[in-house]
Amino acid sequence: MEEDHIEEQRTPPSLRLKLIKIGALTLLFLVIFFSVGYIGTKGTSSSSFCSSCHEMKPEFYTWKNSSHAEVDCVSCHTGPGFENLAKEKGNTIEQAIKKQMKLYEAPIRMPKEIPDSACESCHNINTRNFTPSGDLIIPHDKHKSEGISCMQCHSGVAHGKIADRKMTFQSDYEKWDDLLGKSIMEETKFVKPDMSTCMDCHKLRNAPLECTACHTTGMYPETHQEKTFKLKTHGSQAEKDLKKCNECHSDMSKEKVDGFEEVRGLDKFLKQNQKPQKSHYDYAKENTYCLACHAKRPESHTSYFMIEHGGLAKENEKKCLACHEYNNIANTPVTTPSCNTCHPSSHRNKPWRERHPVPLSPTQKLQQSCYTCHNQPKCAGCHAENTKKEN
Repeated sequence: MEEDHIEEQRTPPSLRLKLIKIGALTLLFLVIFFSVGYIGTKGTSSSSFCSSCHEMKPEFYTWKNSSHAEVDCVSCHTGPGFENLAKEKGNTIEQAIKKQMKLYEAPIRMPKEIPDSACESCHNINTRNFTPSGDLIIPHDKHKSEGISCMQCHSGVAHGKIADRKMTFQSDYEKWDDLLGKSIMEETKFVKPDMSTCMDCHKLRNAPLECTACHTTGMYPETHQEKTFKLKTHGSQAEKDLKKCNECHSDMSKEKVDGFEEVRGLDKFLKQNQKPQKSHYDYAKENTYCLACHAKRPESHTSYFMIEHGGLAKENEKKCLACHEYNNIANTPVTTPSCNTCHPSSHRNKPWRERHPVPLSPTQKLQQSCYTCHNQPKCAGCHAENTKKEN
């Protein structure tokens, strides 16, 4: 009895009645709020409502200029059913409170990725095999069976990865409009998966790397279809734009190819003390794809080539560098002889016998057969006496 008397003193009847009224009104407000949101097609469930928050303008205008502009935000960011919609409304209230109290995190990110079920509500994964280009082979059902989610390839389809690009953090939200949204979504490398996205994943999963695995036509550039390309012009084209060549051929090499990316602007200035950028000659010797042709003995290298090669080298000395080096042994998969292998500045105090392309005995002397390759007047300057004795 004493405890009940104390409880009545702590909570007067008038206060309890007031609390009951507040609770009832709050519950009624929430029911009306959720009902209106659930029944209405505009209101808080519309995409235009999202743009009413300044911080969401970047997301709104990029979405508006995307291929998914016909799809409302809630179709992707809210799961089906009343329960998910209720959670979304509750999250809207929570974010509104955080905004007023300046407690929200920036840049704004969704708490989780878009589930595959949202994509599959519109797209039939089992029949979606080709992209609009008509050349690409992308069997979506096979990718799904390997556990690859839609977002692994298509994370930029609606917003162009603006959060990852740090375009939304402390941004001037007033500058965001249709024109800016359109210009951002026109940068397709942030909207669609590019070749590097596919190749990186294929390498990690040991999936096919051949061109024909993804392309029906092989995607050969027009320059590659010219008759003179293979034997005459591909080297000069690589010299002009090696970066372009590397975009495809780096993925065709069995060994990793580094150091052939074009360096520009500030990066070039900051890297001025580093090793110089490699040339297209180096590329031909390091990319194993090039070996299919470069490892074959050229037609010009006949049995008389050793006698004739000096004149050929004078005509186009750089052409030799596609396989050979000037100095030391050419440490490449193509060939080991270098110019210095046969043309050392001097034999004195150098292991020239070990590097000689033809095996020599430790007591080998100069003889007439040496002049098959060597220049007799030059050799005679030091070996005149030996030559007379041998003759």
